[in-house]
Amino acid sequence: MKIIISETKRQLGLKAAQTGADLIRKAILERGEANIIVATGASQFEMLGELVKEDINWSVVTAFHLDEYIGISDKHPASFRKYLKERFADIVFPREFNYVNGDTDPYQECALLGEKIVKHQIDVAFVGIGENGHLAFNDPPADFETEEPYLVVNLNDACRRQQLGEGWFATFEDVPRKAISMSIRQIMKSKSIICSVPDARKSQAVYNTLNSEITPDCPASIMRNHPDTVLYLDLQSSSLI
Repeated sequence: MKIIISETKRQLGLKAAQTGADLIRKAILERGEANIIVATGASQFEMLGELVKEDINWSVVTAFHLDEYIGISDKHPASFRKYLKERFADIVFPREFNYVNGDTDPYQECALLGEKIVKHQIDVAFVGIGENGHLAFNDPPADFETEEPYLVVNLNDACRRQQLGEGWFATFEDVPRKAISMSIRQIMKSKSIICSVPDARKSQAVYNTLNSEITPDCPASIMRNHPDTVLYLDLQSSSLI
């Protein structure tokens, strides 16, 4: 795992976006198309803001959504579909964007998305790390073994408090208890992983990711086994390493 530390999260986002854009352009040059995974949350604001400015032929890019709450519509302020439409898809208009639909039968949705993504080699996955060390919505202890591309998962209280703290919900009880998430093994099948993690509140999770055993109790630690992961930090998130 390569680590790049920037002074600010704006600089972090710029560097992460530039590296990701280079990987997308490389895939397009080699194969005529590219496949990516896109994350959401406050940690991705700066990176996505810069990625949409990059000179990329988005008409040959297929994108997959990382996770979504179960039981909220795409009009809800916390909806990750809403987030990605407004901050990414409706700006660059990729060839195809495979959203996770939390409004329908979640197990059927997992099966449908799984059938789609296994037909694509993912060139770059844009991800973050949760305050509890989660990767996507795979809270600890995460399932490191399943080959299912998408899972129905339970959100633990630490994860739900993070969503409340970021301002997505009015009260703790409003935060859903379940979500659909891309699995750990599916994320790890990506050729490259760009992991953007700003802010002091993520510093302990960053420390654990880099220094704990590689364990389901710190899901993000698994990225140390990936051959091409770059972890982008700012001064605050890197303060404990």
